[in-house]
Amino acid sequence: MSQITRYGIIGCGMMGQEHLQNIALLDGAEVAAIFEPDAGMAAKSLALAPKATLYDSLEALVAHPDLDCYLIASPNFRHVEQLTYLAKHRPLPVLVEKPLFTDPAQQDSLREIRDSYPAPIWVAMEYRYMPPITAFLEAAEGATGGIKMLSLREHRFPFLEKVGDWNRFNRYTGGTFVEKCCHFFDLMRLALKSEPVRVLASGGMDVNHRDEAYDGETPDILDNGFVIVDFANGARALLELCMFAEGSRYQEEVCATGPKGKIEAYVPGPGRFWPDHLGEAPIPQLIESPRDPKGPIARDIPVDPTLLAAGDHNGSTFYQHQKFLDLVRGKSHAPEVSLNDGYMAVIMGMAAQISMKEHRAVEISELTRAMNG
Repeated sequence: MSQITRYGIIGCGMMGQEHLQNIALLDGAEVAAIFEPDAGMAAKSLALAPKATLYDSLEALVAHPDLDCYLIASPNFRHVEQLTYLAKHRPLPVLVEKPLFTDPAQQDSLREIRDSYPAPIWVAMEYRYMPPITAFLEAAEGATGGIKMLSLREHRFPFLEKVGDWNRFNRYTGGTFVEKCCHFFDLMRLALKSEPVRVLASGGMDVNHRDEAYDGETPDILDNGFVIVDFANGARALLELCMFAEGSRYQEEVCATGPKGKIEAYVPGPGRFWPDHLGEAPIPQLIESPRDPKGPIARDIPVDPTLLAAGDHNGSTFYQHQKFLDLVRGKSHAPEVSLNDGYMAVIMGMAAQISMKEHRAVEISELTRAMNG
């Protein structure tokens, strides 16, 4: 491997460009090749990575001679087919954006990839690497004495516009509980150190996108919902999502409680959406509230302004890439976010989509048979 680690980027729209900005901040890394079929997005991508070669197909990118790893940041429904192509033609280490897949029928292909792909596959779960969330995860066990209840709230802006409006339809996104919420289901498993057993959900499309039409078709994505998850170790978790609450001071609020006390993390949304007339954007906070002696202990968890300027995820994309590069360079030996982690986060989202539609609790085992068969 060369001294410079060279990425091939597959899909370079809004999220792909955040990756480009963060790769540019890394020591000894550069983007060598980009496949992005939309002309406007391709032009923006080359402005961010001027040394990269633009290709008009996945096949051409894979044939680029000097690649050390891939990043897949294409629309959700393309991830499995692209991983399958890489597995057959040139399997290098890959960082694949969430959600890993969008259709239960893709589990057979995923099982083949899991069992045969000879290089590491890391599923991008940026929320793990937000500094306030990282601090929360590190302190939660001690602050709570063992988490019994975990709640995650995201009060945010509506879905942004994407190329071709693909994110307006469940068949392309997997559904809002998959597309947007797999991050939170991943955090549930990580914080609770246990596997989900059943899921109960309620949600709807009550405010956003109701007056939109694309080729005569109305969007079918949710804009709000609640999801309750029971875990094998007896803990339970709650997700509250609202996508018409961008007036909130904090976008994400995470709370864990146990016999010793409570711990909370407060994470602001993208700084570019914070109004100038309100002054400086909020600083992330971590608050521990012991039961004895009572008294909340709050501390700020500031994020490097350079990293804040390089994306919408509180610096997490940079920290994720640092760890992924360690894996590519052989300094670590396994992805921190495995294919199974990405798989389970999607399965939990799919269970929530089914629960909401069919008005029943869904056992996780109903959905995992194909992968485990």
